[in-house]
Amino acid sequence: MRPTAERVRAGLLDMLKADLKDARVIDLFAGTGALGLEAISRGAASADFVETRPDSLHALKANIAALRLLKMTRVFKRDALPFAEALVEDSYDIAFADPPYGSKMLDRVIAAWRANRFARILAVEHAVTHELPRGASGRNFDDTEVTIYRV
Repeated sequence: MRPTAERVRAGLLDMLKADLKDARVIDLFAGTGALGLEAISRGAASADFVETRPDSLHALKANIAALRLLKMTRVFKRDALPFAEALVEDSYDIAFADPPYGSKMLDRVIAAWRANRFARILAVEHAVTHELPRGASGRNFDDTEVTIYRV
């Protein structure tokens, strides 16, 4: 597990500043939910979280409760890949994906998004060395890169 660094999270959300107001957000591979929760704090209407690891789920649910965001959030204890692949077009405004670095899961999420645009925006975090399909904007944070795909 590698949580998103605070400066990467802040940079990503700054890049999406104009898109966050009243957005429906999904945080795939959510971990503790920091990305989706901060999106709500910056104006998103709601956030759904997809996570399977028990320790992360416990922390995620504790964070949601501590911030009193139960009515604005949903938590799905599911594998993020089949979850994303089953989404219908325009299910969300913004989708965040931060799978384990070095895995092919990110490629599969992007392929699922390209096949069925389940969000207007797909924002992914990945290692700088991970080659991604063209057609997106990105920003480098040392060994981490954020790439944003738009419909």
